[in-house]
Amino acid sequence: MVVQDIQQFSEIRPKARAYFCYLFQKNLPNHLPSATVESLSARLRKIKGDLQGAEAVYLLDATGNQVGPTYLKEGKKEEDAGKNRSTRAYYYRAMHERRCTITDPYPSLLNDELTVTASEPIFDEDGEIIYVACLDMPLTEVLRIAHPLALESHAGKFFRAIYAIFSLALAFVALLLFVKGIEGFLMYGFGHYARIEIKDIFESTILLTLSLATFDLVKTLFEEEVLGRSKKDPASNIHKTMVRFLGSIIIALSIEALMLVFKFAMTEPAMLINAIYIIGGVSTLLIGLAVYIRLTHEKDYL
Repeated sequence: MVVQDIQQFSEIRPKARAYFCYLFQKNLPNHLPSATVESLSARLRKIKGDLQGAEAVYLLDATGNQVGPTYLKEGKKEEDAGKNRSTRAYYYRAMHERRCTITDPYPSLLNDELTVTASEPIFDEDGEIIYVACLDMPLTEVLRIAHPLALESHAGKFFRAIYAIFSLALAFVALLLFVKGIEGFLMYGFGHYARIEIKDIFESTILLTLSLATFDLVKTLFEEEVLGRSKKDPASNIHKTMVRFLGSIIIALSIEALMLVFKFAMTEPAMLINAIYIIGGVSTLLIGLAVYIRLTHEKDYL
């Protein structure tokens, strides 16, 4: 679960940073001569009050020393005043980049849970950094706010339920194809392999191939749309699923064409033209798939 949360955070990090930067810029005065510790602390407490899941807010001076207490969900820690935090990433990144920043998840000193800290440099009228405002937010709350699928919304829950139903239905289809595929073998029983016909082997192979392709589609659909496990490169994952699914269809059609060639060659040679048509269709699909892979591969590098 922790690994999944960190992976999701890496995907929604730009959105999370934009959200926190908006909160800071909306509530904190900047480039003004009237910025004081008291006024900035009051604004930080307002931000904390607006964010239900905020863990803590505090203010640092230009040297990294904390000015004032740490304001928690309930109460405050007066003993934090005067602590030097110049070695913390949220301080030196804000000082170095001179803009709003957001850290990687790290274990919080308050509750040992994964926390993200957003920091905003406060400038005076001459453009010099005089303070750094900091906001600690639990990783789970950051994901809830900025998750791209909006899993907590009513619409998100509705669509997740619909996708879950379709995934379940496709899973049953894959199961039926699998059962039908192995039924041809099980019906013979042990010790009667001599009765197995090549036609039955071909048909079972086709059904099992289609079952595997359908199951792979179900897996991708369930993970991404129901569980919300967005991939690091969603576009690349879509290409991969498409290639695997179409590849399975091409294999199934190729086996069907091969089976028809054997059948018509022995029984109805005049019908071989139908098998050739299928082979031509398979060749067209194969060429189309190759072009698709080529174009999507080039697009990834543009």
